[in-house]
Amino acid sequence: MMRRALLATIFLVGIVAAQTRPISDTWSANLPEQEIGPNDLIAISVYDAPELTRTVRVSADGEIALPMLKRRIHAEGLLPGTLEASVAAALQDEQIFVDPVVTITIVEYHSRPISVVGAVHKPVTFQADGLVTLIDAITRAEGLRTDAGPEILISRTRPDQDGAQSTQVDRISVKELIDDANPNLNLRLYGGEQVRIPEVGKVFIVGNVRKPGSFPVEDGSGTTLLKLLAVAEGLMPYATKQAFIYRQTSGSASKTEITIELTKIMERKTPDVPLEANDIVYIPDNKGRRMTLTALERLAGFGSSTASGVLIWRH
Repeated sequence: MMRRALLATIFLVGIVAAQTRPISDTWSANLPEQEIGPNDLIAISVYDAPELTRTVRVSADGEIALPMLKRRIHAEGLLPGTLEASVAAALQDEQIFVDPVVTITIVEYHSRPISVVGAVHKPVTFQADGLVTLIDAITRAEGLRTDAGPEILISRTRPDQDGAQSTQVDRISVKELIDDANPNLNLRLYGGEQVRIPEVGKVFIVGNVRKPGSFPVEDGSGTTLLKLLAVAEGLMPYATKQAFIYRQTSGSASKTEITIELTKIMERKTPDVPLEANDIVYIPDNKGRRMTLTALERLAGFGSSTASGVLIWRH
């Protein structure tokens, strides 16, 4: 009889222990420990106190509230282990428990968003749960598009010495990061960053050329009028001796018209003309008739929206 009673006691103790087991032993979403932030979801377990074992959302002001506790507990900026000590101290101070055993785990991070936008296949926003690098972020966005520019911009907002929020922008070379595999440029992301991949700058050519359309600007402003004519497969018959470049005026919505002596450039009597992003090059016919700027911009926009960048003229 004594042996049966002892076994029954052990069995009951095992049931009670299983019922009061901290959530962290069974919770499947135990994320890596990082500083807790507003809107994060945390799991709190107090041993032998099922009424206090629950998931809690951190408030917008960085605090949590627990039943039976009169005061709220500050959680923002603390690691789970530090918050465990704060919760245990509060339970002792209000004489709810003598020596509480508190376990806290992270269920969901909502305070560390990383956004990847721009020339990627799938713009995405996700939470920095654990070690996240720049390559990881680009991979989650399914890689760069073919029209991605030469730089990646990483924007971070951090408090300065006066407590005000300031934005820092890091510029990362795509070639050095991906082609050269420079490990120093594969920065770690902690959350709160926006990764932007601007599209490569384009120039537009319309009029009497064989292949009107939009073409990327080479790195280092290496795109010139002659190079643009080459990729546009040359002039059509009866093209005029002049070309016109329409360029955005700095600080203004208007464009400036620049007249170019095309024949002199092709005969090497005048230096080639460098082009800038968003330049529109117009080659009129030999009748000397010029399109309006609105018509040119419509043609340039149509050329850039086609998959091949080629305009098809039908009579």
